[in-house]
Amino acid sequence: MAPWDRLPAPPIRVRRPRGFRRPRGLPRYTVERDLPVTMPDGVTLLADRYVPTGVRRPPPTILVRTPYGRRGPAAVLNGLPFVPFGFQLVVQSARGTFGSGGEFDPLGSEREDGLATVEWLKRQPWFSGSFGTYGASYLGYAAWAIAAEAGPELKAMSLQITASSFRDAAYVGGSFALESTLTWTDLTHRQQQPFGMLTAPLLSRRRAIRAAQSGRPLAELDVLTGGAPMRFYQDLLANHGNGAGGPDAAPGGGYWDKRDFSGTVGEVTAPVSLLGGWYDVFLPWELRDYLALRSAGHHPYLTIGPWWHADARHGIVSFRESLAWFRAHLRGDLRALRRDPVRVYVTGAREWRHYRDWPPPGMRQERWHLHPGGGLGEDGPRDAPPSSYRFDPARPTPALGGPTLLGSSRPVDNRPLERRADVLVFSSPPLTADLDVVGPVAADLFVRSDREHTDFVVRLCDVAPDGVSRNVCEGGLRLPAAAEKPVGTEGVRRVAIDLWPTGHRFPRGHRVRVHVTSGAHPKVAPNPGTGEPLATARTMVPAEQEVFHDPDHPSAILLPVVERSPEAVVPAPAEEEPLA
Repeated sequence: MAPWDRLPAPPIRVRRPRGFRRPRGLPRYTVERDLPVTMPDGVTLLADRYVPTGVRRPPPTILVRTPYGRRGPAAVLNGLPFVPFGFQLVVQSARGTFGSGGEFDPLGSEREDGLATVEWLKRQPWFSGSFGTYGASYLGYAAWAIAAEAGPELKAMSLQITASSFRDAAYVGGSFALESTLTWTDLTHRQQQPFGMLTAPLLSRRRAIRAAQSGRPLAELDVLTGGAPMRFYQDLLANHGNGAGGPDAAPGGGYWDKRDFSGTVGEVTAPVSLLGGWYDVFLPWELRDYLALRSAGHHPYLTIGPWWHADARHGIVSFRESLAWFRAHLRGDLRALRRDPVRVYVTGAREWRHYRDWPPPGMRQERWHLHPGGGLGEDGPRDAPPSSYRFDPARPTPALGGPTLLGSSRPVDNRPLERRADVLVFSSPPLTADLDVVGPVAADLFVRSDREHTDFVVRLCDVAPDGVSRNVCEGGLRLPAAAEKPVGTEGVRRVAIDLWPTGHRFPRGHRVRVHVTSGAHPKVAPNPGTGEPLATARTMVPAEQEVFHDPDHPSAILLPVVERSPEAVVPAPAEEEPLA
């Protein structure tokens, strides 16, 4: 098994906060259940407050707002382990979930409800004057929704596998992220049913994939998956491309106006710590948030490990790093902070790298050209006809691996995919030295299609000496798109495709491989090729695709290459050996 399939966790010493006497035996705390918080429209949301024993004055507060429940196992994920270390925790159920009033409108109520909750928090006699926000995925999004307007009392944010906007994750490159959106909608639709919190995470993805493979129009898949229409899924379909470059987007709209907080990230003054995974569905936009903070002159911390979204392995790392962050910024113990703000794990090298910033200082972009006959290399393009393939949306090219919301996104062997006629494969010769690729990855392609509406998908793989070809990262683009640049008069288009960022070593003797295709089903819905509205399209038209790689059309993969600096390297400690 490849080393990047396994877990190394960074060591972080946990010191007891000053002024806190940790109780003997099991952690002790008191709980106030079902605290009512009235919203401006009169709806009442419920919250639980956990207070540690053994403190002499009200400790700082950690605020968590969640649609996934407040009790049982959810309490641990919501931050209960922080309480014995001298923090009080307030966990509130989002509108329309687990006892809170109103209707759950995913993404739509978090700013207004969150800010009203903050004002309520500030009025409580037990509020010490400072609070932080914490959470993964939707919980982190809810924290971003209030971050720019929460006031000076917000002193720290520690967020994981999340982003300030989920819009572009729903419409990846202008396509529709079918598997993730359908899975999450079914999950939240079922979670409050009897035993729903146990069964939905296990079954929702299976149901979604089965529905996606039915061949039915997208608008019917929510009923096929969950047995009833599901509002959020239908809303995403109706607003496909609104601000995301999709072909069937109507002007105006406004659905995303109150659901996208990426434009306010630079206004956030509270210190922010972000944790992500190389195979997480939200990683590109989490890094966009990091860059927005840096552009505004802030100094966020960033950790990226070899994890995916539902990977339980990042839980302990999230707790350790968040505890250090809250100790530093809510209790004033700056000794808890690590020296370098950016720490990333390099898969294939089995080591952590510490950097001052992201992308890593000293990174250089190398252009590896696609060659006729399936070659790939740094040498220039060659005179040759384009490579071609036929994409049939009625039998879409599958995705064997890659980021997914639920289930495993562990890299897999892509050789079955590479034997398909609708996948172009370009491979380098065996490497004569290790190649460390750390940073944003992109493709610059010159393409032609006989369809005005079509997709292009690019995937980067690592090929071992035994022939196993594991996916490293991927990305796609739906045409027509604003980024498209006409070339000449023969219908050739130049397209820029952003892949997922990565931190990966291609070891000596391995080969670098690139796929070019037009589908990644069911992760993204196939482009029907007709320009019909996404939700109701029934006609599927094959597309004849060409990829040019001659001197006038130098298609290439753009790799961010870094040199291994010994002072930046922290090997995985022996007690944290990667999992088999």
